[in-house]
Amino acid sequence: MRVLYFSPRISWPTISGAHLRDYYFALTLARHAELTYVGLVNEDPGDAAEKLRQRLEPQNGTKVYALRRQAGYRPANILRGLVGPTPLNVLNYTSPQVIAALDPILRQHNFDVVQIESMHLIAYARNIRRTFPNTRLILDWHNIESEILARYAENDSNPLRAIYAKRTSALSRNVENELLRLCDAHTVCSEREREVLVAREPGARIEVVGNGVDCDFFRDDGSGDSESRRDVLFMGRMDYHANIDAAVHFVRTTWPLIRGRRPELRLVIVGANPSQAVQALRSDNVVVTGTVDDVRPYYRNALASVVPLRVGGGTRLKVLEAMAAGTPVVSSTLGAEGLAVTDGNDILIADSPESMANAVVSLQTGSPQWQNMIANARRLVRARYDWAVVGDILVRLHRELVESDKACLKAR
Repeated sequence: MRVLYFSPRISWPTISGAHLRDYYFALTLARHAELTYVGLVNEDPGDAAEKLRQRLEPQNGTKVYALRRQAGYRPANILRGLVGPTPLNVLNYTSPQVIAALDPILRQHNFDVVQIESMHLIAYARNIRRTFPNTRLILDWHNIESEILARYAENDSNPLRAIYAKRTSALSRNVENELLRLCDAHTVCSEREREVLVAREPGARIEVVGNGVDCDFFRDDGSGDSESRRDVLFMGRMDYHANIDAAVHFVRTTWPLIRGRRPELRLVIVGANPSQAVQALRSDNVVVTGTVDDVRPYYRNALASVVPLRVGGGTRLKVLEAMAAGTPVVSSTLGAEGLAVTDGNDILIADSPESMANAVVSLQTGSPQWQNMIANARRLVRARYDWAVVGDILVRLHRELVESDKACLKAR
């Protein structure tokens, strides 16, 4: 089985949920197929492509290519996104030089399946379908982009940005609907997302292949301070608008309520590329780390991991990581969306500053509630969300598409 994994990014280092999903999906497929990984970059990738190559190529001779695209958010693209039929989030990833560079790769390898990561790459999906009609196409939906943008438009206080986001949402929905018809199969992160997309295109084949976590990697090694954890952890890439909004809102509305009752606690915000708004949150009880080499020590020293998201979509790898690491999670309903969690059993759900503060304050290191939440959450992620479990579903889908093609050829 020959598979092309086509992504809008080089998935190393794994600095975001999208990077993690790409990396573990590619690694899983590399163990079962002849894999070629193509990732787009808008600047010199440095050694990122080489490091990814080192991790993937030992598996069946996997190839890794980094293709240079034009920089996004150019004035011409912003204008075209405002007045034209193509949304800005697609224009930012569409590049004639990438189409030219991708063509010989496609011709050389004669792929059975091309897995495309996100609707942003529709221009290339159209070209592959037109030029290689017998190649099966799988679209992996990290989230429903039009849904995220619609939520963003509802919450943005800047009316001009809200208008642009609303328009981009509508145009993105058109692109998504085209892809539902164009691709042979689709993978989504949750049953809720599958139901949303099936309602749009009942004939589409849509499989739930959720986000996952490497349970063995995050397993507690006993190095944390298990007696008196005093950190409240916020984890996530901190140049992503949904995380920025959540961090700023949490510090302004919820953190003072927590500190008023638990003054010994401190908030630790861990994630790559913190924006100016996030950096401005630093104080004597709020730490902003920026990029860290290893997130596990932060989980192991945390009383709780908070996920106070108000906008966004998909399912949160940060929830699964915390659960695997043995850190209780306090999340908004949106933050836990799409995950098979149970409030009060393996997670605490809170949607107002007061209820989230109450949830965090209620946690005491080593208490029966704290220990039960950790044990229940670990059982859940081990059974349903380990990458090994998730990856088996993806591999099966690829094989079924290839086998169905072979069966059709024999029948002719």
